Amino acid sequence: MEKNLSVFEDNESQVRSYCRAFPSVFSKAKGSLLYDEFGNSYIDFLCGAGAVNYGHNNPIIKDAIMAYLDNDGIAMGLDFHTQAKREFIQTFNEQILMPRNLRYRMQFTSPTGTSVVESAIKLARKFTGRENIIAFTNGYHGMTGVSLSVTGNRYNRQAISYSSVSRLPFFGYMGEGFDEIAHYRKLLLDNSSGVDLPAAFILETVQGEGGINVASEKWLQGLMELAKEFGALVIVDDVQAGCGRTGKFFSFERAGIEPDLVCLSKSIGGFGIPMALLLFKDALDVWGAGEDNGTFRGNNMAFVAAAAMVNGYWHGFEFEQEIAQRAAIVSDFCHRMHREHSGLIKIARGLGLMQGMEFFDENLTAQISKLCFKNGLVIERAGDRDQVLKIMPALNVDLDVLRKGLDIVEYSIAESIGLSVEHFKPFGANHSVSENV
Repeated sequence: MEKNLSVFEDNESQVRSYCRAFPSVFSKAKGSLLYDEFGNSYIDFLCGAGAVNYGHNNPIIKDAIMAYLDNDGIAMGLDFHTQAKREFIQTFNEQILMPRNLRYRMQFTSPTGTSVVESAIKLARKFTGRENIIAFTNGYHGMTGVSLSVTGNRYNRQAISYSSVSRLPFFGYMGEGFDEIAHYRKLLLDNSSGVDLPAAFILETVQGEGGINVASEKWLQGLMELAKEFGALVIVDDVQAGCGRTGKFFSFERAGIEPDLVCLSKSIGGFGIPMALLLFKDALDVWGAGEDNGTFRGNNMAFVAAAAMVNGYWHGFEFEQEIAQRAAIVSDFCHRMHREHSGLIKIARGLGLMQGMEFFDENLTAQISKLCFKNGLVIERAGDRDQVLKIMPALNVDLDVLRKGLDIVEYSIAESIGLSVEHFKPFGANHSVSENV
């Protein structure tokens, strides 16, 4: 049976991207599996670019949404007070913030990652009265004006200047032994450095699109101290690395820091439903009514899904242990691949279920990704040259499915370089995988 892609090719813009890497017509999804219109199943190590951390059509969250809709719950609510919003706020406070000794005010922005970043920067500038924002090499923060200006990748920015931004080297960018914090301090102390005192530093503690670059705890702590020293704020963009992706609910918890502002989107919506949430310290709430706005900032179905997600998985800290178990399997696999293919793989790195392998040759990474898809696995690439194979399964992925997905990666690496693959079970074009959900 041939794939009929002509309706997309004839009518959809050239801007489309993921469908080029995974050229199938998908018809359904369940847990960690995607199904095309011919019934072929694919293990999902992409998870909607991190928007579906708890699997597709998660039954806990789905049941809550269906019950809400069956009861004619309000779907479109602007920023009205609604029961769904109240229940989410209370749940998030009681299950997420309070157990972590965090106190943040909540702002529901327009429901995308780039929107919440825009709001965070806008608020930081308003509060401090400063214009400059310090961003970091290989950072990715979205695809609209201000968000693009703090994104590192030249291709995404399209050589257009949007905003006052200074870009400094992220942890490890200058090589081992380089003291980044001392470098930043010297620039901020020197009136002739060209780096204006910033309203805020914006960062991902684990850079996703930038290539799975993990900031050290010491660097994160030093940056917080530096910001305080110079009267600047710290914005942590947890759009992709948050909601459990790096092992704990917030990616910055491991460093024991408390950022001034935190950006959440993607999986905060629980079910892949658009939602974005800006957290910030009480003292920063200097907005006037309606000063930061958006028609769809009151997505009540997302509030229902998010509350069900929190209640279902984050009541206490047991779920962190489940993530850690899966993360150890992925880490062991990536480091074994590095040892066995040290001529191909430069390094394995990552945190939680946000890990990757950096290949020396980005063309080989592309070939392996294509072979993975042929063999029944959806897996993304990242990095400045797309040289990193990025492993991001659902946080609750069935262990057998996780191992089978990693088997496909190993099989595809071997296949890409012409090694014997006889000892692997072939997956073939008409692959089928089952999962206990």
